[in-house]
Amino acid sequence: MSLQANAQLIERYFEEVWNQGRVDVLDELLTSDYRNHSPGLADPPPGPEGLKPIVLMMREAIPDLHYTIEDLVLAPDRVAAYVRMTGTQTGSFFGIAPSSKAIDVRQMQIEWIRDGKISQHWRITEDLKLMRQLGVIL
Repeated sequence: MSLQANAQLIERYFEEVWNQGRVDVLDELLTSDYRNHSPGLADPPPGPEGLKPIVLMMREAIPDLHYTIEDLVLAPDRVAAYVRMTGTQTGSFFGIAPSSKAIDVRQMQIEWIRDGKISQHWRITEDLKLMRQLGVIL
């Protein structure tokens, strides 16, 4: 795939899946053996079916969840995305009771691409900042 096609794939992933909550699009964007290597998650099942419940849970916990792509670093087989995640937590979030607090954190994500689809996901989030914003820690 071209670098431009990789960028468009990642832009579509964030806009349609995370910002709009269209989990059906994951069937088009992810390989059937997609692996989510995010810290804090106990090895979700592979493929789109493993990510769909995570997206739905996050959007239920943070209905106004929004990702803004701040920067992309493009390679033929992967894209590094520096993103800003914002929203207001009004539902249960990974066992954290609703807080009605706003979040605004950055993430570094690396999406590996194979045959025009995302095949692996690695992420680092400003978790300490997130927990402070949610009032879990001082």
